[in-house]
Amino acid sequence: MSAPIFIGCDVGTSSTKAVAVNIKGEVLAQASAAYDIIKPQNNWAEQSPKVWLDAAACTLRQVISKITDKESIAGICISALYGGTGVLCDENMAPIRPAIIWMDRRAENESKELKERFGEDRILQISGNGIDSYFGYTKLLWLKKHEPKNWEKIRHIVPIHSYIIYKMTGTLSVDYCSAGNVGGIYDYNTHSWSREMCEELGIPYHALFHNFSRPDAIIGSLNDRYQEEFDIHRPVPFCAGTVDCVASMLSAAIVSPGDNAAVLGTSLNWGYIHGKKPDNPNLVSMPYCIEPARLSYTYGGTSTAGALPRWFAANFCGGCDEHYEELETMIYKQEIGPGSGGLIVLPYFMGERTPIWDEKASGVLFGLTLAHTKAHIYRAVLEAVAYSLLHIMESMTDSSTAIEKIILVGGGARSPLWRQIFADVTNLPVFTPVKEIEAPLGDAFMAAVGTGFLTDYKEITSWVAMNPPVLPNEKSHKLYEKYFALYKELYPALKPIMSKQADMLKEFQEERKM
Repeated sequence: MSAPIFIGCDVGTSSTKAVAVNIKGEVLAQASAAYDIIKPQNNWAEQSPKVWLDAAACTLRQVISKITDKESIAGICISALYGGTGVLCDENMAPIRPAIIWMDRRAENESKELKERFGEDRILQISGNGIDSYFGYTKLLWLKKHEPKNWEKIRHIVPIHSYIIYKMTGTLSVDYCSAGNVGGIYDYNTHSWSREMCEELGIPYHALFHNFSRPDAIIGSLNDRYQEEFDIHRPVPFCAGTVDCVASMLSAAIVSPGDNAAVLGTSLNWGYIHGKKPDNPNLVSMPYCIEPARLSYTYGGTSTAGALPRWFAANFCGGCDEHYEELETMIYKQEIGPGSGGLIVLPYFMGERTPIWDEKASGVLFGLTLAHTKAHIYRAVLEAVAYSLLHIMESMTDSSTAIEKIILVGGGARSPLWRQIFADVTNLPVFTPVKEIEAPLGDAFMAAVGTGFLTDYKEITSWVAMNPPVLPNEKSHKLYEKYFALYKELYPALKPIMSKQADMLKEFQEERKM
């Protein structure tokens, strides 16, 4: 075989991306495919496994078609969004219904019942995580209660990437990272499913696959059907794969305890690597791809980040990506500075996770006057996400934690204005990778490790070059300190009203069903 080529593919919330790289991490080919989220009700979010599978096959096919010497393809690794319930399959591995994904907030009652029944400490001691409708096990309990006919059909509960890999290889496996991210029914002490919690919650223990693997482990190879579709004609090795946020962290060269990064995609996650057992129920933890039995990735997340500029452009600017640049140009022309002329946005458009953990929280645009323009509002949206990052960082760190910089990866990191806003709000230099590949690059690296061509995860640093840092502006930061203080006051003041509104909307929706 000539010089090896590694393929990474990430199935995200709004799109799937694939990349082919050589042993030096140089990009040889890229492809992407976009799709939508199914939103049956307010704060509900689902996606079809078929859409994910088709997108993964499409992007892999496109990337592979650009490789002249297909014999050089050494390995493939796939990551995917945290899927909530995962793909729920019958005895024939056919999906029963769309997956209820991470941003769905419908399981709030189930979460309350769990807190009353068990208390958060017990769940935390077993799973390393708390109780919230974000986690897959609470969404499964909602399904059990509200869709008993579908529940009876479940024979397999499979992470999204594991389902896609199964379809392409015939091998079913689960990696430690995605299992840990389900929360509740994962035993962080033994790194296996908790039979005890499954039995107490009534979640079928037998439906959870027990063949655990490291994300970089080779668990199968490309089957005949997809060999023909991809025009490869040989069984290319496949890794077990993992959750997209883990692959994104790896793409930012996060490999040692203490390393941290912010992943700015549809949502925003900020987290770090450490060797302690997770002990904070207000944060999300999972085993990390490097030594999953020893290292953990703990993070705080906001539910809507990159989704907010996309929502704004879709509803007020015609929906084209080009409008992002137009809006930023408008901000510069109108000389709209930090604080957006007094506007503050609360970015809780799908409830919120860290640090408030409130399914009933909703988006707010505060401070509007007739003097404000579309550009003012857009800048306030960008600032809101930066405020949410700082809010997460404050909740996760203390005076003994020295955070000296932020590594920012994800689609939102492409915006020069947004990068500067992040730097000014946090008062930290912001570094971004030169290659805007994110999770697929991390996947490709795991494929290189899994196939034995690379042996040390620290070699990822040779794949990842950083742009010069965006440095904070002291004057802007001083102003943002005042706005951030107001930002933190708004939610507690509005929380009771948000709760009443959420209950009222729920009543209206139930009445419409009748």
